[in-house]
Amino acid sequence: MASSTSFPDPRSKKPLGKMADWFRQALSKKPTTTHVSPENRPSDISQSSSQDSPPPLGPSSEVSPTLPPTHMGADSSSSSSGRWSKDYDVCVCHSEEDLAVAQELVSYLEGSTSSLRCFLQLRDATPGGAIVSELCQALSNSHCRVLLITPGFLQDPWCRYQMLQALSEAPGAEGRTIPLMSGLSRAAYPAELRFMYFVDGRGPDGGFHQVKEAVLRYLRALS
Repeated sequence: MASSTSFPDPRSKKPLGKMADWFRQALSKKPTTTHVSPENRPSDISQSSSQDSPPPLGPSSEVSPTLPPTHMGADSSSSSSGRWSKDYDVCVCHSEEDLAVAQELVSYLEGSTSSLRCFLQLRDATPGGAIVSELCQALSNSHCRVLLITPGFLQDPWCRYQMLQALSEAPGAEGRTIPLMSGLSRAAYPAELRFMYFVDGRGPDGGFHQVKEAVLRYLRALS
């Protein structure tokens, strides 16, 4: 009887228990990490990481909103609170029939050495703008208001509205509202302005010089 020869199974070189342990160790082994020195790090990688990643936020790294550039100088405070804080120096309120006198007054004030900035509604109002809103904006953006008080001014309801609006803008600001009375007696002076001195327009220059000096006095008080 021939004896049977058995060959060893190559799969039986490691016991199943030891082989399972070997696989578990291989799977649980952490990949090795390579440390890149700063001198060997590519420059493009460092640039992309610095550009793509936002800066850390914390108590000492708050992000402030972008502010418009400001002109810092010796005149920065005076320009914000003085004469240049408003668009106009004078707003002239008048009736329609006194337009020619109002234009003469504006030319006198603008042509002086002080180059006063004047608002004349029929000349400077925005085309297509609402009349009331244009007037209110001009009064608010002017340092002084000259009321050209004439018989036509007193008879015009629109002029009365201008006068009341000018008084409501600055009821306690002395020298800001300047009445220029022309062609009227003292008894016709509006009761709403009884606590204000007026400029008498019966002089040779129609009171224009006195109006200019009153405006300049108020502007000097701002600085």
